[in-house]
Amino acid sequence: MATAEKIELSNRDYNELEILIEQGNDFYESGELKKALEKYESALDIIPSPKTDWEASTWLYTSIADTFFSGGNLEAAKDNYYNALNCPDGMGNGYIHLSLGQALFELKEIDKAKESFLKAYMLEGNEIFEGEDPKYFELIKSLT
Repeated sequence: MATAEKIELSNRDYNELEILIEQGNDFYESGELKKALEKYESALDIIPSPKTDWEASTWLYTSIADTFFSGGNLEAAKDNYYNALNCPDGMGNGYIHLSLGQALFELKEIDKAKESFLKAYMLEGNEIFEGEDPKYFELIKSLT
């Protein structure tokens, strides 16, 4: 765990990280998922170990997971969403819980999906399900 003293990336590393993430986002938006993953993973390589101590890892693991999910690699998506949850502020992020729930649902891990959806709901309310396939909210609707 990080000490009380805040550790920061060097300006050079931070700038390189921002560039790689922006490039990854551009590739993701244009549907070039393999290239997006390469950029995100290169950005993650810049972050020192343990990676779960860094805020940047929270959204990098989430971006990697989203990319895997979009490409249909649900196991890799699930693993990366779990990684994101273990990073700073990950457990309090409704989007990560929702996205993990979607991956678990599609992997037929329904009980775990239900838990993730409930956490997302508790953090964000039913608004987090807006624009998503209704089947996800239907899983927990009777519990809310």
